[in-house]
Order: sequence, then structure tokens, then C-alpha cells
Amino acid sequence: METEDKSSEDGKTYFLKIHAPWEVLATYADVLKIKVPFKANDIPNHTEIPMNWLSTPFRLPDHIMHPEPDFFTAPFNKSKSDFFLIDDKETFFPPSTRNRIVYYILARCPYYKGDHGDKDKKGIKRLLNNGTYTSAFPLHDCRYWTRSRDLNCESERYNLYKYWARFLCFFKEQPLNLIRKYYGEKIGIYFAWLGFYTEMLFFAAVVGVICFIYGLLTYSENEWSYEICSEEIGGKIVMCPLCDKKCGYWKLNSTCNSSWQSHLFDNVGTVFFAIFMGIWVTLFLEFWKRRQARLEYEWDLVDFEEEQQQLQLRPEYETKCTNRRLNRITQEMEPYLPITSKCARTCLSGATVLFWISLIIACIIGVIAYRLAVYAAFASIMKDSPTNNLQVVGSLITPQLATSVTASCINFVIIMILNLMYERVAIWITDMEIPKTHLEYENKLTVKMFLFQFVNYYSSCFYVAFFKGKFVGYPGDYAYMFGSHLRNEECDPGGCLIELTTQLVIVMTGKQVWGNIQEALVPWLMNWWGSRRSRSHPESLYSRWEQDHDLQSFGQLGLFYEYLEMVIQFGFITLFVASFPLAPLLALFNNIIEIRVDAWKFTTQFRRPVAAKAHSIGAWAEILSGVAVLSVVTNAFIVAFTSDMIPRLVYMYAYSSDSGISMKGYINDSLSVFNISEIPDRSRPEDGENPSWFNSSITTCRYRDYRYPPGHEKQYSHTMKFWHILAAKLAFIIIMEHVVFLVKFFVAWMIPDVPSEVKARIKRERYLVQEYLHNYEVEKLKMQLIFCNDPVTMLCFLRPNLACEKIFK
Repeated sequence: METEDKSSEDGKTYFLKIHAPWEVLATYADVLKIKVPFKANDIPNHTEIPMNWLSTPFRLPDHIMHPEPDFFTAPFNKSKSDFFLIDDKETFFPPSTRNRIVYYILARCPYYKGDHGDKDKKGIKRLLNNGTYTSAFPLHDCRYWTRSRDLNCESERYNLYKYWARFLCFFKEQPLNLIRKYYGEKIGIYFAWLGFYTEMLFFAAVVGVICFIYGLLTYSENEWSYEICSEEIGGKIVMCPLCDKKCGYWKLNSTCNSSWQSHLFDNVGTVFFAIFMGIWVTLFLEFWKRRQARLEYEWDLVDFEEEQQQLQLRPEYETKCTNRRLNRITQEMEPYLPITSKCARTCLSGATVLFWISLIIACIIGVIAYRLAVYAAFASIMKDSPTNNLQVVGSLITPQLATSVTASCINFVIIMILNLMYERVAIWITDMEIPKTHLEYENKLTVKMFLFQFVNYYSSCFYVAFFKGKFVGYPGDYAYMFGSHLRNEECDPGGCLIELTTQLVIVMTGKQVWGNIQEALVPWLMNWWGSRRSRSHPESLYSRWEQDHDLQSFGQLGLFYEYLEMVIQFGFITLFVASFPLAPLLALFNNIIEIRVDAWKFTTQFRRPVAAKAHSIGAWAEILSGVAVLSVVTNAFIVAFTSDMIPRLVYMYAYSSDSGISMKGYINDSLSVFNISEIPDRSRPEDGENPSWFNSSITTCRYRDYRYPPGHEKQYSHTMKFWHILAAKLAFIIIMEHVVFLVKFFVAWMIPDVPSEVKARIKRERYLVQEYLHNYEVEKLKMQLIFCNDPVTMLCFLRPNLACEKIFK
């Protein structure tokens, strides 16, 4: 240990530099069973890609992509150090391994004196918590914009910034091996997953764009929109008021533009895309397993188990748990949390989570109430609004659009506010539970955060997709929200799908833009302010440790928030993708930026994190699988109940009046008739709300439903057509779910999790380890026998180390 004799700019902070010589590194590499090379890899690589020259513009230099040769590796053994390929002891262990070993020692080093001290005084985390030290971090190897002056320094930070963190490199592959070498496997596996996810999004985005183009190309074949816009059909259909008192009667052709817009997303291509995305999700998860297996082999994680520091007791657990009991494994007394206290804390934690989820639902109900109340106001204001005279956009600004956009924006603001508040609450209640290990802490926080985020981000979309327009009643018997005077919302005659699209675009795009600004801007501003007095100094006065100290700390949960952001996005592009085929394209653009923003943050704005091992993305894999299964169900219900696809198909094949398959007459067939004189007073429009063309000669109005007309013996009850369409919707859901799930399971069964090439390499490596170790021991024994005399030869054979050691002496 070396204490720096100069204090920092504030005159209070002093730096303690810790060095690790070869003996220490070798000893703990043996303890941690770190894998090191013992033989060059002799298995030829036959994975030649056809037309490989096409990928040349996307490649990085070979010394960046493969900073180290490929070796067979085995767990390090200090007593057999000559067995391994040690060319230079100074560079034998990579930087990530060295700082991991140092942190392992610091995490277990006691700081009490004598045999009677407090044995709980152990580890750098306790010293950080009680304020003895303000921070502890590995150093970057150079400034990110220039190479180190030391010729022995590899300047890996500079290489990462030059070839990875700059946005102009967005089309290049990621130097995963260099990332792993510099930051460790845990961060390397995150960027490998993010890069693979982005690559797979490209295929989903292409298919989504094709489906969108299909909607554009079939624009002119949209028969029902022609009928809505026609003066002869839509211009003569008088629709019932959409709200009480403040809404008047209106003509169907006033929704002409929204019906055309709806066709862009509500067409046959939507059904195909929903099925495709169900299969795409499975391919993504299965191919990621194969990619992960390859990385596990290449990064020596095949036999990886959670490291001991992942399972060590948290300092907070040791401090707050005053009770002690005997550990049956270590036979030492350790702190523990009584079962009564544990149950009480768990119940309080669960109640807190339920309260916050209830708060989200209450906010969503508030937004729904806003929709119901404001729609009537917009309808009253905009009937003579000057916006109607605007060219191009005037006809697009309708009460429905104004209500939907403003409600979506308000909902987005509520989401972000609740998100900021709940992050602190989730950490607080997780701390209150006093998890025993760091792994347990991360898992508990993951469940709480994802459950909350799921409800927070997706609840408004679920409302528009599955509840809006489904429980409205009919003009003589409308349904009201909780018995209030607010009438339940109806879908636009163009369908609720376009509103779901609007909601999805605003929430998804807003979250991604805000997230990237927050990730990039906040650390940069904090670093700029913190180092404002020192950054003009030369490096001789502004040392490497001072520069790194002025950077932001990358906390233990840093990667947690990165994963959470991407998993929420994954939910948007899978759960509701049937309503917006361009969602994968937006996600693709975002992720291309996200990779470089994250790389820039790690390289320039954060201290170098302590390297940690991880062989997978952990609990997030199970969450992704759960979202993938749920997405099949939600998309089936969106196509069946939110879009008008099924009613149109039923009409085309069962009720079309033409001799051939045609959609002529569909609009008239899908609207029921109601007698205006039977509308109750609470729903009847006020004087002055009806348009000028409305007069007493108009005795009926139309509404979206399948009910018998007035005068029929079953007037206003559902027709057989309604039950026919409902049966078709349920049949579609069952068939689509079974087909997609069958294909998913078949694809998962067909694609092995571990590539055959990787299996062969693993077997080859295990065989070589045994063979080389055997040969090494035989050669060592021969050398010992050469130096042994005949009387003690047998003794040398039985106890070679002891016997020959005495003879050598």
C-alpha cells in the first residue's frame, strides 16, 4: 500500500494506492481457480461465412477484436506454475482479473487488532459504509482521448473509445473480447446481449416495414373506407352522440381520415406480423442461448459457479442482524434474521408493493376519467373550431385525436414521475427486508422493479387494447364509470387500434428519448461541474487517480437499470406489436444509439467498475421468456377484439350480399339502428349542440354494435351475427395461440442450446487438461527419481516432495 503524499483539490481527500505483486496474484488466482492458458488452441475454425467480404465495412481491426490469442485453459495452480504458458508475469493476468483479485482480498480483509477485536470489522464495504473511505475503485489505464505515455501500457481505454464508444462507429461490430478484458465478463455479457438483441431487431424491423408498406399499397383497395368517405353512404348515415349532453349527432363521413389511417395498421398484414413476432421471439431467445454458450466457452465460464464474493454476507446484513447461530458448513457463528422478523418484513414489503401498484391503477383510472370528461369539452369546442380551416392538418384534428394525444402525454408524465418515486421506494423496502447476500438483494429488487414497471408502463396500453369500447352499452342503456355521470368511452368507427397505436408510440418513443438524454446528459453535467477546477491542469498535476475520482461511480446496480430499460422496451415491441408494426424499427434505431451511449458512458463518464464474472444475463432470461409467452396471448386478443379484422372476414365469407367475395355493404351491416325518441334525457344533446343539418325528420341514429332494430320482437338485444363473430374471435385466439405455441416449441426443440462445435471444443479441452496434467506429473516424478538414490527410491515414489527435499538439502 502506498499513500499519496499530496491531497486533492479540496485539501481533505487523500489517496491510498494498492499494488498487487506476482506472489499475491498467483496465490489468489489459485484460491479462486481462475482459468489461465496452458496450450494454444489446435482446433481449426471451419466457420466460414458465404460472401464474407460483404461484412468487411462492419469489421474492426483484428488486434481490437482479438486482443489475445485463443488458448486451451485450466484452473491456475501456483505449485504447478511451470505447467502454464507464462511469458511475462507482469501481463500474465489481464487487468480485469487483477482488479477482481484485489477486490476479493479487500472485501475479506479484517481491520481489527489482536485476537479480541470485533471480528465483524471486515471488508472494504464496511469501511465505505461507515465513512472511513469515501470510495474504492480500479484505475483507468489512460485518458480516453489519447494513448498513455508509458510504452508498456496497452491503452485499452483509448482503443475502446476510438473503436467502440464514438457514435460514428455505430455500424461497426463491438470489440467484445476487449470489453471483457478491460471491464470483466459481467459487463461484457451485457453488451453481447444488447448487440445480439439489436441484430435480431433488424429482421423484425424489416418484416414490420414490409407489413406497413403492404398497408400503403392496399390503401386504394380499402372498400369500407370508401363507403365511410362516400357522400352517398357515409354522408347519409347519422351517428348517435358519443357523449352525454355536449355531443351532438354526427355523420359517419366525418371520420374519413381516421378510417384511412387505421387501415395502415389494421389489415391482413397485421395478422401475419403478429404470428411472425411470436416465432421471432422464440428464435431470438434460442439463438441467444447458443451465442451465450459460445461466449461461455470463449471466456472460460463453462464450469462457472457463483463466486464466493457474490454469496458473501452483505455488510448491512451483518450490522443489522444481532442474533447469532452456528453455520453447519463452516462451523462458525454467523448472524441471522429471526423467522418472525423476516415474515413481518416480507409482509410489509408486499403490502408496500401492492399499495404502489394500486396507486398506478388509480392514476390510470384518473386518466380514463380525464378522457371521458375532456372528450365532451373537445367535441363542444371543436365543432366550430378554426382548426377545421387549416390546410392539410385541419381535417386530422378531431375530438378523438385531441383526447387521445393529450391523455397519452399526461399518462407519460405520470409514468415518469411515479417511476422516479418508486425507484427510491423499491430500494428502501428491499433494504428493509435485509437480504442476506448480494445475489439475493439483486433478485428481490429485480422482481419489485419489474413488477412495478410492468404495471406502470403497460397498464394504459392494456386499457386501450382490451377495455376501451368493450363495455359501453347502447344508446338507450349506456354504461357509466362506477355509477358516475361519466359515460364509458366508445371506439371511433375507424376502430380502437389506431388509438392503441397512438398510445404505444407516445409512451415508447417518449421513454426512449428521455432515457437516452438522462443517461448521457446527467453524468456529463455532474462530471463537468465536479472537475471544473482541475481539468485544465496537465496530467503531471492532475493525476490519474484524481481524474478517476472526479468521474461518476458505477454502482452495484448500474447494469440492473440498463437491463430493465431494455426489457421494458422488449415488452413494447412484443406485447402490442400487432397494433404498430413499426415498433421494432423504432426500437432498432434506439438500440443503435443506446449501445454507443452506454459505451461512451462507461469509457468517459464512469470510474472503472470492479470486474465481476457472470455466465448469463441472470434472472432477466426468465423474465424475457415470460414476456414472450404473454405476447402471444396479447397479440391474439388485439387482433381478435381490438382490430376489426375478424368482423370483416366474417362478413366477407358469410354475409356479403354480392355473389363473390366482397366488402361492399360492410359499414351499413356493422352499424345498428336506434330510435332517437327513445334516448333518455341524461344522454340527449343540449340545445345548440346538434349540427345545422340535423332536423326533426331524422328519427334514427346508428351505433357500432350488432343488435336488433327498433320494432323487432327482440329489439336492442344482440343478433345471431354478434354471437357468430364472437365465436369466430374466440376460435381465432385458440387457433393462433396453438399454432404459434406449437411452432415455438418445435423451434426450441430443433435448435440445440449449445452448438456442436462448442461441445467438441469443451470435450477437447477437458481431455487435454487431463492428458497434460498426467504427462506433467509423470515428467516431474521422473526428474525426482533421477536425483534419488536407490535406498530411498521407494520413499521418493511414495512421498516425493518430502523425501527429495531432504536429499536436495
